[in-house]
Amino acid sequence: MTLAPHDVSEVVFSRAQIATRVEALVDAIAADRGGEPLVLIGILRGSFIFLADLLRGLYRHGVPAVVDFLTLESYGNGTASSGRVRLAKDFEIDVDGQDVLLVDDILDSGRTLSFAVAHLRERGAARVRTCVLLDKPARRAVPFSPDYRGFEIDDTFVVGYGLDYAGRYRELPHIARVAFPGSAP
Repeated sequence: MTLAPHDVSEVVFSRAQIATRVEALVDAIAADRGGEPLVLIGILRGSFIFLADLLRGLYRHGVPAVVDFLTLESYGNGTASSGRVRLAKDFEIDVDGQDVLLVDDILDSGRTLSFAVAHLRERGAARVRTCVLLDKPARRAVPFSPDYRGFEIDDTFVVGYGLDYAGRYRELPHIARVAFPGSAP
């Protein structure tokens, strides 16, 4: 696939800023858990790095956790949500009666997280809380507020720390803005 000309040199959140904010999220989640076990469900693919850092932090706080993933699709290879959420791969762990922390890279339209929360409740989760690395409220199409939020960002397309553009740039240790020549900032 050929990508449109673009640049990813503008760092929005540095590696150090992300680490500091993730540790603050871990502290808040651990304080809310009081050492009680937790099921972490990550939405693939964007959440995997964020979830791994949360998991290691919870371990340091003595919060036992198990992990599974589900794959939901709404973007394809584009830069905007299609407006439809499709379950591509379900999680396998039994969440019946469990407290679940649903982890996603970005809260944009709200459709994906609303869909995932409803799906977890249908599968019997006792309580579902949400944790997002990035929150982009300007794009909200469905009312949704995360329980834990890393950063609020404006209406811009970003990559890095798990977030991608057509499968690329997930490996960046920071979050960068994708600039397309000739488009508004």
